[in-house]
Amino acid sequence: MLDDEVTLIGGVLRKTGIDELLQLFNVLKGDMSLVGPRPLIESDIVRLKWSADYYQKRWSVRPGITGLAQLSFHCHRKLTWYYDKYYIEHASLCIDFRIFLLSLAVPFVGKSRVKRWIHGKS
Repeated sequence: MLDDEVTLIGGVLRKTGIDELLQLFNVLKGDMSLVGPRPLIESDIVRLKWSADYYQKRWSVRPGITGLAQLSFHCHRKLTWYYDKYYIEHASLCIDFRIFLLSLAVPFVGKSRVKRWIHGKS
């Protein structure tokens, strides 16, 4: 970003998801997983009002580079919480593998197409 504007290179990095590759270092250190709820900074937690005890389940698992909420069609705090909670309650190697493969497809076919595959929309 430059003066709160996304640069051309930044836009390409964000659109393809290549900017996430640096987080692999956190996975290798053991601070993150490949798949799981996205890590949030304190200001995001306050903004989303996710500091209440009700949301403690989300903090019980290691954050991931990609997750079910990132592949959802809409970005909304209630929907994100729903997908994060679903993932935590149903986590398995099979679900992780599927989310990981779909996330790998994003740079090649685009996030919109992957979201349509997941939600069965043409």
